[in-house]
Amino acid sequence: MSSAVRVLCLSLLLLVAAAPVATAAGAWTVAPSGGGRPSFYAEGAPGTVQQDTVSVTNRGGEPVTVRLHGAGVPIAFAAGAIRIPARTRAEVPFTVTVPPGTAPGDRSGEIVARDADGRARTVPLRLRVTGPELSALTVEHVRVHPDGITYELVNRGTTALAPSLAIRADGVFGRLLDRAPRPLSVDLPPGSRTKLTEPWPDRPALDAVDVRLTVTAAGGASDTARASARFVLWDAVAGVGGFVVAVVGALFVVRHRGRRRPDDGESAETEHAYRQAELTGAGT
Repeated sequence: MSSAVRVLCLSLLLLVAAAPVATAAGAWTVAPSGGGRPSFYAEGAPGTVQQDTVSVTNRGGEPVTVRLHGAGVPIAFAAGAIRIPARTRAEVPFTVTVPPGTAPGDRSGEIVARDADGRARTVPLRLRVTGPELSALTVEHVRVHPDGITYELVNRGTTALAPSLAIRADGVFGRLLDRAPRPLSVDLPPGSRTKLTEPWPDRPALDAVDVRLTVTAAGGASDTARASARFVLWDAVAGVGGFVVAVVGALFVVRHRGRRRPDDGESAETEHAYRQAELTGAGT
């Protein structure tokens, strides 16, 4: 076999081997429109909408249907499902919405494309939210309970907060509780609200207390809330009440026993006179 024939056969073999790749299912890609970008980037203030376009290219020899959706950030496509003919590229516009109240900073997301056989392609998307950073929080609904002190923390700013708590409680005879600021095991995203309980196992059984909670966080966020409580030893109150009832009952019995009752020989007029004298004495 001549060398020319060998080269021709080798070329045919290479063409036959390459053909299935060009026509195989799944020979499609997804990328930012325009080329040259490995990922998407969007930037805007809360409440704004950013626009971009994603390219889906079908390099195969058969049409392919691809569904698009976003993850991590709010993304809306002009078409959620597209059918791309063989050797064709489709351009699909989409929008990225920055929700109102979103704190400034970076958010990570991605665009996901999936065909009918479950094969998926993804492209990263980074969203930068612009705007002033504000640290603010409030302490609300402070209550003193037998098992501790409950309260709520609300992030009123635009940044995530890692708060610290300090507690002071004063009773009739002086300071009962004085806890220095310590970090709480909670992270507060902007706009979030969380309910917490501070243990107080050695609270007094009989006292009137004023409790003050002070919460601070980075960026100058701070707030103070107060609550009052009265602790009563109910066993002692019940004992005093029973004693009072017993004394009143004894006085009633003594009073009635001390009344002079007429003898059987006394007339009705005499008994009436005694009753009139008792009534007169009660009124004075």
